[in-house]
Amino acid sequence: MKLAVSGKGGVGKTTFAAFLIRALADQGKRVLAIDADPDANLAQALGVKNSEDIVPISNMKELIEERTEAKVGTMGSFFKLNPKVDDLPERLSVEVDGVKVMVMGGVKKGGAGCICPESTLLKNLVRHIVLSRDEAVVLDMEAGLEHLGRGTAMSVDRLIVVVEPGRRSIETAHQIRSLAADIGIKRLSFVGNKIRSSEDREFLLEQMPDFHFLGFIPYGKGIIEADLEGRPPYEKDSETMALVKDMLKELQKN
Repeated sequence: MKLAVSGKGGVGKTTFAAFLIRALADQGKRVLAIDADPDANLAQALGVKNSEDIVPISNMKELIEERTEAKVGTMGSFFKLNPKVDDLPERLSVEVDGVKVMVMGGVKKGGAGCICPESTLLKNLVRHIVLSRDEAVVLDMEAGLEHLGRGTAMSVDRLIVVVEPGRRSIETAHQIRSLAADIGIKRLSFVGNKIRSSEDREFLLEQMPDFHFLGFIPYGKGIIEADLEGRPPYEKDSETMALVKDMLKELQKN
């Protein structure tokens, strides 16, 4: 399965992605976890030691220049639009508890749709991972879906959007659905997170009546405790782990 996870910052998107990755690994799947959010926290959520020392691929100037044959930071120069990337998942991933983790990083450029050596390398790498790799892949995306091109997006099995009970989170979910349609993603599901009561659940269902919800995750102290202790959230929250495993089974039926 190739799954992408998105949502507004702070809704628990990366935490949900970590649970999903662990659920796939517990099924005996080989899993490649991709942190494609510029605010990279997935490695830490999966229990990678010294995750803060991982250099995002977007910051690997020498690698980008070698593969694209262009100087990073220059504008208007010629560079390869199809750089070699098939060796990078093995070269640049770290392994934790049977899961390979890669940190993409972001391209901090003004304006949308940056065509530059950094973004070209990252998009080609994501394309290779989604189209050519034979393991399960989970991409922890930013809300903008920056690294997904049209052809890549149409090959993602499902885009899962995490949303919490709140107007801004719901507005972001609407925007992500619109962006997904623009690049050809047809299969979307939504997960309600940080649910404190039945009223929270009903609020999301009322505000998002035509959205397909995979399920709802209650607000839990275990995740906060895990974060404070620097441990993966699934080690402290077995209830959410069970819920996410049920969601995964639902995804695998369709």
